[in-house]
This record gives sequence, C-alpha cells and structure tokens, in this order.
Amino acid sequence: MPYLQDWIHQLEEGRWARHLTTVAACLALLALGLLYDLRAYQGFSTPEAMDAAQLARNLAEGKGYTTSFVRPFSLYLVQSHNESGRTGATNANTDFARLRTAHPDLANPPVWPLTLAALMKVLPFDYTVQTTGAFWSDGVRFLRYQPEFLIAVFNQVLLLVVAALTFFLARRLFDTGVAWLSTILVLGCELLWRFSVSGLSTMLLILIFLGLAWCLMRFEELAREPAVHAGRLFAMVLAAGALTGVGALTRYAFGWLIIPVTVFLVLFGGPRRVALALASFGAFAVLLAPWILRNFAVSGTPFGTAGFAVLEGTYLFPGFKLERSLQPDLSQALWFSLYIQKFLINVRPILADALPRLGGSWASLLFLAGLLLGFRGLAARRIRYFLLMCLVMFVVVQALGETGLSAESPVVNSENLLVLLAPLVFIYGAAFFFTCLEQMQLEVLRMRQALIGVFAGCCCLPMLLALLPPRTSTVAFPPYLPPDIQTVAGWMGDKELMMSDVPWAVAWYGQRQCVWLPLNAQESFYAINDYLKPVAAVYLTPETLNDKFLMNMARAPTDSWGRFVLQVGILNHFPQGFPLRHLRSLVSGLFLTDRARWNTAAENQ
Repeated sequence: MPYLQDWIHQLEEGRWARHLTTVAACLALLALGLLYDLRAYQGFSTPEAMDAAQLARNLAEGKGYTTSFVRPFSLYLVQSHNESGRTGATNANTDFARLRTAHPDLANPPVWPLTLAALMKVLPFDYTVQTTGAFWSDGVRFLRYQPEFLIAVFNQVLLLVVAALTFFLARRLFDTGVAWLSTILVLGCELLWRFSVSGLSTMLLILIFLGLAWCLMRFEELAREPAVHAGRLFAMVLAAGALTGVGALTRYAFGWLIIPVTVFLVLFGGPRRVALALASFGAFAVLLAPWILRNFAVSGTPFGTAGFAVLEGTYLFPGFKLERSLQPDLSQALWFSLYIQKFLINVRPILADALPRLGGSWASLLFLAGLLLGFRGLAARRIRYFLLMCLVMFVVVQALGETGLSAESPVVNSENLLVLLAPLVFIYGAAFFFTCLEQMQLEVLRMRQALIGVFAGCCCLPMLLALLPPRTSTVAFPPYLPPDIQTVAGWMGDKELMMSDVPWAVAWYGQRQCVWLPLNAQESFYAINDYLKPVAAVYLTPETLNDKFLMNMARAPTDSWGRFVLQVGILNHFPQGFPLRHLRSLVSGLFLTDRARWNTAAENQ
C-alpha cells in the first residue's frame, strides 16, 4: 500500500506530474487537429496554393524550376527578353517564349516550393484522385485529395511550432501567465487553422517572423549589457537580416520588413548602430541577390511577374487583366497617380475592417487599445515599436500589392500580410488583458481564473463554432472538381497544351501544361495557337460559365470569352476557323478539343 501511495503522489505532485501534463497537452492538441480536419477541413481553394504545389512537384520530379501553369504575361516577359538578347540569325521555329519546352516560373519565390518539394520526396504522395477509398471519398463522391491533406498536416505541425515559439517569446517579454494565454489564443485562432489547410506559405512565414522578433529581442537585451562582446551583437543582426531574406524568398512582400529591422537597429543599436544595420542589410541582400540574378537571366526583371503586382488592380489593369495580357501596354506604368489612387482605394477597407479584426480574434482589439500603455519591461516596449513599424509597413504594402487574388478569396490569400503579425499581437493583447485584470484587485483566485477562462473562450469562440455542425464542404466546388479535371487531363498527351480559366488547377490536379485564358477568344488565342504552340483543348469551368448572362455575356465584345461561351455552349455555333470543334459537357464545365478524345480513352480502357 505505501508503494501505491508513493506512486499516486509522484503522479499528482512529484516528478511524473510534469510528464503527465505534457502527455495530456499533446493528446489534446492531437485531438483538436483531428477534430478540425474532420469537421472543417477543405481542400485547396486558392490559385496560389495550387500554383506552388504543382511547381513543387516539378522540382521533386527533377524538372527544375518550371511551371505547368503558364501566364500569358509570363510568355510576354520571357519572349521579349530572349528576343532582345538574341544574336545571329533566327527562324520562325525558335521558341523564344519557352512554351514548347518547360516554361520557367516567374511568379513564385523559391523557399515554399522547395519546402514542399522536400516534403514530396519524404512522404508517400499519391497524385491520383481517389473516388472509392475510405477517408478520401465516401465510396461514391470525392472528398479529399491526398497530397493536399499531407500538406495541410505539415502546415498544422508548423502551427504547433508557432504556438510553442509564441509561448517562449511571451514568457521572455512578460511572464508565464501571458505566455500561456497567448499560446491558447494562437491555438484557438480559427483564422490560423484556415490558413493551415489552405496550402499557402503563411504558417512558415509566421514562424520566420517570430524568429525575427526573437533575434531582435535578444539583440536589444545584449545591447543594454555594459560589456557585451561585439561578435554576439553581430551574430544577432546577421540572423535577423538572414531571416528577413528567407522571408522575402518565401513571399516577396515580406522583404519590405528590412526597413523596420534597419530602423530598429539604428534606434537601439548603441555606438555600433550603423555597422550593425549595414551588416543586417548585407545578410539580407546576399541571400536575395542570387535569386534576383536568376530572374534577370530568365526574364530581364528582378521579380518576374510578381514584380508587376503593384500595377494590377489599377484602372489600367483591373482584375487579372495584366497576367492574362499577351501584349500589355506598359507605357503608363510610371504614372505616379496610378499608385496613389490604388493605395487610397485599398487602404480604406484595410483600416476599417482588416486592421480591427487582425488575426480574426478579439485579442487584437486589446492590442490596439493598449498601444499607449507603458509596459515595465524595456524589451517589451521596444519590440512593440518594431511591431508597430511592421504593422504600418504591411498596411502600405498590402494596399499597393493587392490583386485579383484578394477578390477571389478575400481573407485567406497570400496577399493577407497582417495575419503574419497575429501571434505577436496576441502576446501584447494578452499582456494588456492581465494589466487590466490586476487593476480589478480580485481577492479570490478562482474568480481570476474564471475571468481568464471566459476571455480565452470568447476569443476562441469562432474556432469552437467551426467545429460544430454543419460540416464544411471538403471540395471547393465551384469551380474546382478534381475528378473532372484529372479526367480531361487524362485525355491529353504529356506534351500537349491546354488552355483554361483555372490553369493552376489543371496544372496541379491534371499535371498538364495549361495557359491561362488570354484576354480574348480571337486575336490572343490565335497568337498563342499559331505562333507559340498549338492549343489542343480549352477547358472552361464555372469561373467563366457562372458569369452574369445579360451584363457580361450577351453585351460583351464579340471576341470575349463570355460571348464565345454563349455562341458555343448554348447556340452550338463555332467561330469561323476555330480549330477546336469537338465539345463535351461535364459536371464542372465545358471541354473543347480537336477530336473526340473521350472515345479514344474509352476504347483504351
């Protein structure tokens, strides 16, 4: 009996108590992840996620940094660059646009695709859409795409790492109470969980940003020591610059944080401030330079098509007009009024809507309310200055860099930069909450704990509601129906070219080279088909077919794709000389090709 009592004592208060708590916490996190994936998981729904995934697969299969999702604007940049640098005689068969071979990717920085490519090398990815297997289907209907689910699980692991780093950062800046509450807010943030299954690089970027904040915090602490070794200071600033560079190579817009980093080092760097700031910027530039040189070699631009994002969404190039342009007119690209107008239009909803609900949690309101609060710790005050500089920088960059991607998916998209600040915002929101709690002077400990629990529960309420019925659809249809996309892609040869309004989905699910629909169904179509590479099929989905009939189809110009759908899909009238005259209706849309390929596929089966 004494042995049993000793054993119980060890479990409750002894050396095993901590291990038991750790095991219970891990099981709770595992249960939370499983429950979320069963109740609220949805496959990829953004073009950016599918684009990065298909690029990663090409890397994993040894095809180099090439893409199967081809933008007409990318064709223009590559062709213009190669034609301007040509020497000697050429002929009409010269592939200046690099469409007859693997087309180089000009839209994505390399870190996230390389990360996914490494994951694809390690895990057993199966790119066949399953319509019969358990969990991946219900026996009849497609439910989940195995590669997307594996990427989601990887992102959820990153989310757990983000939560752990949030805990250690909050404990260093404040205390254990703030650390635990901040961690709960991160794990209970429904928006972060939505990003975790989106396939975007957001979780990795949040992790990089927290690492950057940790480096600056340690630098600030070391700079206040009376006899600190200079090597330790330079190690911290080099790490900060390198992390900013890695973030920029994950998402180009992240690179603008080198400005807040430099300002922070100049303000709090002490006598060596200039040398430290230059060292940090040097590490950032050294990491970025090779990739910029690669882009120059391929397209003559430092950031490829992504470098023109500031032009998208202006009155010159509304929506996706620029990326779908085969011969864009960039003569007015230097008009400063373009960008002023775009900034003023886009900054209003950011300040009115996105900023108050930063991170999708009420804790952000406490952060905003506590901006004028004087924290006792000097490090906490100075890191808050850095956070505010990042906030201002991201508001400006997000307003100027917004494209049609934000309209496609208003919250969960790669242009949502404010969400990267969410864990640090939660830390300061939790610190302000505890400051207010101390003012209440509660004498009963349980009352204090109850108020903390109520606050955490209110902040996590969107997450709790997401886990309740009804269950979220696992398929982002319309417009994406992976079984249909993989079926039509299977009718095509490996080297044949398709054209679609969802080329990123064709590239990801179908593993076929696919050009984004150019601006019109006449001149631009024939410019690609006749001079660059024959188009063997056109696949149109609800992205085009769900357009408003009267306003956007019937009244559209005669060479528009809306009028094309009206004539071909409804009237069964093909434009004169159009090469694709075999039409097949699918659940997901229309498929036009040069011959009845589905009959050949049926015979082969």
